[in-house]
Amino acid sequence: QVQLVESGGGLVQAGGSLRLSCAASGRTFSSYAMGWFRQAPGKEREFVAAISWNGVTTYYTDSVKGRFTISRNNAKNTVYLQMNSLKPEDTAVYYCAADKILRTIVVVGGGYVDYWGQGTQVTVSS
Repeated sequence: QVQLVESGGGLVQAGGSLRLSCAASGRTFSSYAMGWFRQAPGKEREFVAAISWNGVTTYYTDSVKGRFTISRNNAKNTVYLQMNSLKPEDTAVYYCAADKILRTIVVVGGGYVDYWGQGTQVTVSS
């Protein structure tokens, strides 16, 4: 069992930065691929970024490439999402996700992902 707790959300002006953190419980964190999803009001949840268990491989949705960076620290059981040059369209609830298989996070998503956090709100004002 893995429990995920996100933090770091908040209100920021367009062009600003935020760093989200996701702390995971359990001693098997390093065996999981991790990812971030987001859901804006009235929209479906969408994939944002993912990282392999060892941090070597990362994926991003096109709209955040060059602005967001996903990273992890297995010693601290934590995954991060550094968000720069934020835009109003980045406003959403951001969710942390964990799965044994990276492809499940990147391609499948949704109910097939093993574990989800409770979400943290990110609001970008124009």
